[in-house]
Amino acid sequence: MLIKLYEKNNNPKDLERIVQTLEDGGIIIYPTDTMYAIGCHALKERPIERICQLKGIDPRKHHLSIICYDLSNISEYAKIDNATFKLMKRNLPGAFTFILPTGSRLPKIFKHRKEVGIRMPDHPIIREICQLLDAPILTTTLPLEDGEDIEYITTPELIEEKFGGKSDLIIDGGIGDTEPSTVVSCMEGEAAIIRQGKGWLEE
Repeated sequence: MLIKLYEKNNNPKDLERIVQTLEDGGIIIYPTDTMYAIGCHALKERPIERICQLKGIDPRKHHLSIICYDLSNISEYAKIDNATFKLMKRNLPGAFTFILPTGSRLPKIFKHRKEVGIRMPDHPIIREICQLLDAPILTTTLPLEDGEDIEYITTPELIEEKFGGKSDLIIDGGIGDTEPSTVVSCMEGEAAIIRQGKGWLEE
């Protein structure tokens, strides 16, 4: 099902339905400040496993990322030192994924992982949903097969055609971007860009 949302003044019933879907362990597709993504409640194991299966990834080996609403929220789910906090404060919200040591509040699917990706997209729709949910959202970009048209992961109607049967709700926030986030590792005490994407890091 496709739900049209805007940057502000959305129908509270639409927002309530999306939050309830996440609370019930559902999977949603939504716009970010980079590409459209697929996600679920980050503290619920079963939908995380569904997403990993959909993308064909092993959660024990593959980077898993979560969206947090604000910086104080981030410190609940990842370990963050003062220098990293200041760096993130300068750059978030924005098109970055910061790789941080995993905190203790994440579910057991994260337990054998030393790191977690943290996103705080500069996009009002997904940030509003995250705030209303009052929990992080597991997030990963939509899979695109070799040779497949990019429109299948940027155009809401085509996203619904391809992923409608694999997700519970799709949020139409307009045409999505094609560039991924910039990935910054903060695991070794210093920030290191491991993938340059849309975000340009202010150090």
